[in-house]
Amino acid sequence: MPFARQVLIMQVGVVVVVACLGYGLVAWMLDGRLRDQYGQRALTVARSVAADPAVADAVAAGDPEGVVQPRAERVRARTGALFVVVTDDRGIRLSHPNPDRLGRRVSTDPSDALAGREVVRVERGTLGLSARGKVPLYGRDGRILGEVSVGFDARAVDAELGRVLREMTVFVAGAVLLGVLASVAIGRRLKRQTLGLEPYELVELVHEREAVLHGVGEGVVAVDTRGRTAVCNDEASRLLGVAPERGAPAGDLAPAGTLRDVLTGAREASNLFVTAGERVLVVNRREVRRDRRDLGAVVTLRDRTDLETLARELDSVRILFDALRAQRHEYANRLHTLSGLLQLGHGEEAAEYIGTLMEDASRRAPAPENLPDPVSDPYLRAFLSAKAAVAAEKGVRLDVGAGSYVPGRVADPLDVTTVVGNLVDNAVEAARLGRRRPALVEVELLGDGRDLHVTVADSGDGLPDGLRDAAFDDGVSTRDSAPGLSRGLGLGIARRTARARGGDVAFVDADRPGASGAVAVARLPDVLGAEAAR
Repeated sequence: MPFARQVLIMQVGVVVVVACLGYGLVAWMLDGRLRDQYGQRALTVARSVAADPAVADAVAAGDPEGVVQPRAERVRARTGALFVVVTDDRGIRLSHPNPDRLGRRVSTDPSDALAGREVVRVERGTLGLSARGKVPLYGRDGRILGEVSVGFDARAVDAELGRVLREMTVFVAGAVLLGVLASVAIGRRLKRQTLGLEPYELVELVHEREAVLHGVGEGVVAVDTRGRTAVCNDEASRLLGVAPERGAPAGDLAPAGTLRDVLTGAREASNLFVTAGERVLVVNRREVRRDRRDLGAVVTLRDRTDLETLARELDSVRILFDALRAQRHEYANRLHTLSGLLQLGHGEEAAEYIGTLMEDASRRAPAPENLPDPVSDPYLRAFLSAKAAVAAEKGVRLDVGAGSYVPGRVADPLDVTTVVGNLVDNAVEAARLGRRRPALVEVELLGDGRDLHVTVADSGDGLPDGLRDAAFDDGVSTRDSAPGLSRGLGLGIARRTARARGGDVAFVDADRPGASGAVAVARLPDVLGAEAAR
């Protein structure tokens, strides 16, 4: 039997049982209260009769004139009582609805009333079952002369109880009907909320979800229709650097930018490359629907940081390999020329040719020992020399500004190369694609205590209007992306790396006359060794 039907049957059963129990309890309490009310009513009438001086005087005298009977009957007729009986101190009737029973002892025990106690009881007498009230009859001297007993027919109590119960039956039936309808509505709502799944299916789904979410290598973030986080697995928490509570706004999982737009639904994503801190992520967003009902969205995150790093290194190796292959042919031609000159005995021409080759090699790229002496860190010198060699192969000359001064050693080379390398790569590409020739890139480094200030200027065509700040957003690039490559990430990574240390990266206006390229500046706090601060 489906769970929803089981719930419906149980709810209907509970409603019916509760209604029946309540009906019986109310009927029982109402019956007792009605009998008590009729008993109190009989007691009140009996007190009024006992308070009549004429009745008391007649009973004290033995009622020789028959005064008690007519007075008792008049009271019975006015109050609708079943009987009004007045007795002497021996329990002998002086009044009764049936005159034949006058002068006889009452059928019920009068001892309580003759002892001075008022009594309310339901008893059966000569006229049947009745609710009775008995009070003592006192004389003028305070002596008990007899009793006054007044009774109301129990059938009147039953008739009143039946009338009230009939009205209550209609109410209870309506309540049961309303409870059944409410149970049906709750069952249907439960079925809608559980998407028609049975409890055992829900349990299996929970187990499967836990196994899948925490077993996959991708980050998974589920967002409900209100934009709140429903699920965030361990890998997603690691990639985003947060551990959100269930129900937290999805926009709180990432800073302002492309990733936040994807999480909040402001932007669609299909294999979209974004950055999160120093990580490169591939993001996908899929809307989830079931039976034409919107259930929210699922965002998947794949870490491509290592792959992107390897791809960049492979790209650099490929470029260097092509350059070396080209140089191999060039050097082979030069060696053949030199060999020919020597074989022909042209020693002076050969020496002049060797000098020309050395001058050309020195112009191609500064070697580490040719870098400005104030840049004393061997890591920076080697890094810049390598970048100069790569730039030279692209037809771009990389110069280190004469105003550079970096005392001491670099304490955090990873952040320095991340920022400086991305800025230099971007500048070299801009200079290569620019219209100005020769293509130039100038890097200037300045150490200030333990802080490093970097300026990178290129001879390219400059940034398009409105792109100075947007260039640091994920996916924004000044050139077309080749198929399968992720563009527009380097500058964003450089800025995030600098800001993570309390610094920044930005583009500024060129201060050189006639300069047309872009000028990027960066500040990296606390990246130089302690000796630089001295």
